[in-house]
This record gives sequence, C-alpha cells and structure tokens, in this order.
Amino acid sequence: MVNARLKSCLAVLALAALVLGAVAALRGAEYDEQYTLFLTGGIARPVWPETPFPAGDVRALQAGHAGLAAIARDLRATDVHPPLYFWAVALSRRLTGGGLFAARLFSVLCGLAALAAVAVIARNVGVPPALAMLLTLGCYGFTYTGAIARGFALAQALTLWGVSVLLAAEQRRWRAVAGGLLLGAATFANYLAVFVAVGALVTLGRALGARFTPHPVEGGGWGEGWSHARSVAVSTPPPNRLPQGEGEDSTATMRRGLLSCVLGMLPFLLADLWFFVPQRNARAGQFPPFHLLGALQRLARYAAANLFGGLPLYVGAAAQQAVAGAVAGLTLACAALVAARWRHIARPAAASGLLAAAAAPPIGLLLLGLVFDNTPIELRYLVFATPFAALLLAGALASLPRVPRRAAIALLLTVQAAALAGLMTRPETMQPARATAAGGIVLLPRGNDGVGIVGAFAIESPPSERLLVVHRTEAPEKILARIGDVRHVVLALLAQDESSRDTLPVMRAAIAGPCWRQTAGGFNVLAFDRICAGNPAWRASRVSR
Repeated sequence: MVNARLKSCLAVLALAALVLGAVAALRGAEYDEQYTLFLTGGIARPVWPETPFPAGDVRALQAGHAGLAAIARDLRATDVHPPLYFWAVALSRRLTGGGLFAARLFSVLCGLAALAAVAVIARNVGVPPALAMLLTLGCYGFTYTGAIARGFALAQALTLWGVSVLLAAEQRRWRAVAGGLLLGAATFANYLAVFVAVGALVTLGRALGARFTPHPVEGGGWGEGWSHARSVAVSTPPPNRLPQGEGEDSTATMRRGLLSCVLGMLPFLLADLWFFVPQRNARAGQFPPFHLLGALQRLARYAAANLFGGLPLYVGAAAQQAVAGAVAGLTLACAALVAARWRHIARPAAASGLLAAAAAPPIGLLLLGLVFDNTPIELRYLVFATPFAALLLAGALASLPRVPRRAAIALLLTVQAAALAGLMTRPETMQPARATAAGGIVLLPRGNDGVGIVGAFAIESPPSERLLVVHRTEAPEKILARIGDVRHVVLALLAQDESSRDTLPVMRAAIAGPCWRQTAGGFNVLAFDRICAGNPAWRASRVSR
C-alpha cells in the first residue's frame, strides 16, 4: 500500500513537471516578471529614452548579473518586496542563463517542491496525498504562479514545508524551531506569506508534533485507500510515544511549541521589517482605493479563478455569463461539500489549521487594504490559500461513497484541465505582446512601476521593433512631437494598473485627428497610418477637436 501511494505521488510529480514546464515555455512575458529580470540583471529601474528605441535594447539591459548586496540596495530603494527570491534567481541565472525561460525554471522547481510538501501534509492529516496533489496542480493560481519568474512559488514551497514540519509525527522543540524558520523564510521571499503563517500557528498550536495515523484499507486509486471514518479524532498514541511530551500539561506544551516556532520566525520577521519600512510608500497608486463591497466582490471572483481559472474568457460574449455562473456554482458546491463532510476530512485540530491557512490570505488582504486604503487583491496574492483549499477538498471527496466520489473527482479535474489548457494557450490570459505590427513605432504606457509593461512587450517583440514609452501626464502635442514624421504607429492598449489605464486616453488623443487612419486591430492593439505629412497633422487634429 505504501509503495502504491508513493508511485501515485511520483506520477503526479512527473505530470506536474510536464504541466509547469509547458506553462513556462508557452506563456508570453508577464508584467510582474520584468522587475525580476531587470533587478537581477543589475538595472532595477531603467530610464527610458525620450526618443524611440529598439526592443532589443531591453534584452541587453536584462542580460547582466547583479550582486546580492546590489539587489538588496535596489529593493529597499525601488520596490516593495523582500530579497530572498531575487537572491535565489540571481544565483540560478548564473547557472542557467539570463533569459526569461531560465528564470521561470526556478519557479517550476519550487512548484514541484511545494507539491511534494502537499503530499507530506496530506499524509500527516489523513488526506489522500495523490488526490491532494492533483487538485493543487489543477488550481489555476497554483500552476500560474508556479511557472512565472516571481517569488510566489518559492514562498509557497517554504510555507508548505513549514506547515508540514509543524505537523510532523514527533513533538520535538527543534521541529517547532525548524517550522518557524521555514515559515519565516517564506515571508522573506514574499511578505504576503505571513498571513498563512499566522493563520496556521493560531490553530495548529494544539497540533504541533501530535501524531495522526491514517488507516489504509483495501483498494487504491485517488482516495480509495483511506478510511476516514476510522481515522478521525485518533487519540491513542503510538507505542512508546506520548502525545504531550512525557505527560506534560498539553497547554504548556502547546505554548512552548508556539514560542519555539515564533523564535524560529523572528530573525526573518526583523529582516522583513528592515526592508519594508523604507519600501512602504514606494508603489503609491498601484491599487484602487479600498471599498469593502468592491473588495469582497474581487475576493470572490479571484477565489473562483484560483481554483478554476478564466474559463468565462475562453467563450464568446453570449456564453460568458452562463460559464461564469457555472464556475461560481461549482466553487460554491466545493465549499458546501467541505462544510458537509467536515467531520470526515481529518482530525479536527488539523482540519481547523488547514481551514485557517486557506482563509488567512483573503482575510489578511482585506485588513491590509483597510489599513492602507487600497485594494491589493489579485489572483496571484490569493494563491497561498489554494493548496490548503485543495487539501480540504481532497479530504471531503475521499469521504464520499465510491460512485459519487469518482464522478465528482472526474468533473473537477476535467474543469481544471480545461482552465490549464487556456492558461497555456489563450491570449485572453496573457499580455498581447506578441501581437505587434512590424515597422513604425509602438506606443507603450509606462505603467506604475515603469518596467512591467515595457519589458514584457519588448522581449516579446522583434529586436528591431521601435518603442516609445508614454507617461500619463504627457500632452498629446508632446507625444506627436516625439513620434516625429513616422507614418505607422501602433497603440499597445495595455491597462495593467491605474497608471497605465490613465495613459491610454492620452495615447488615443495624440492620434485622434483626421490625419490618422486606423488600418488594423488586434487583442488590445490598434495600428494607425498617417495620411498627412509633417506638422500639419497636429494642427489638423487640433482643429478636429
């Protein structure tokens, strides 16, 4: 039975390597990835020329190798992230190369490590490991962040391994310290990992080191080899092992375990503070102002998207509402199933810990938005909840009778597979950097960080493509003067943040007059030809307005 489970887990890991590798290879460049490439390349925030420049220059800027101290200095001065991930990528790029795919491979490895941790957690709490791994891999948010060059995958892996250590079979103080070190390191890779750490500690305190022994029964497959009715609330300790440390008071033991865990986290939390204090106002205007109802709606939408992706985007306008309703219904059905089968999922303390870890990211983001008066709610920020949601769902599914269990698992995995296929291939889920027109000039909004939009578009464009970066405060007259006498202009209408959204009307206004004629259009890309010559183009366009 053990060998069968191990083989199933290894098979899922092999499948995960193929899926994550395919996503890393097929997806276009991402907004968020560009700061990773610029920072580890030695130029965190390039100053873009006032004149058009070739896209190939951007690749050259990203091809360098920054030192670890330089990365730390640039982070404190220019962004809102801790350094651990960027240090790791900088070292890995020296071995694998400086390109985007090479940087993504590090996230792929972290994603595989995270799935291995999911298997360990599942084994410790009595959930079928292979099923939990499959459902986690099927989560759109997990696979997306596990294949892009950002710190989410590393933080995810460290978080999951930290929780797995806290759920280990024997209660030892060094295990609590080790779990704290891993959870602390996760926050040093991505600040948002602190939400899961706090949520897990609050409810896993009673379970630190406690033994949970699942009882296998005859059978195999996804969830058929586990008897949850007999494994719930196991209270008898294994031979020669006491659950509360040689008969100590359980409350005192819990407190000592929690204190050891917090002490393990403390060095990283202090380092987080040293980076965060000078960074806290570095990206003002990145998110819209906080409104509770709007924030809750975004949470609900992105929670469903983390599980089942952007399926409504893959169909025509007439069917989008129906598909969105079906995805929302399926998400609610999953939540209802977990609630209905709660007593059969795992040992109560462990199940509560998984639920707290799944709920902590959305709650934390709401509190963060309330404190800073913005709405920092994005699909990738909620990804830390997905493995724990998948673990709960796997436990609930495995507790069902055989026929409905198989039908429900088949339905969920089919929907998730369709979402992942779109993640790899559908342009609606990617920046339209590959839809550029050769020749002329491409006008790009600078965006909030100055590198995300420009870098992604540039490295997906032909090296000779000429780019012109536009600020949202520029007057149309100035933009036309910078364009010069070029007769072909492409507008890249990339609304990735508030700053870029404000820039798009300025770009459109610059070529809104009768001297410009639209000749082509694509996914967020419009092409125009000049039909007047020289300065009269601007005078004519002014008269037309």
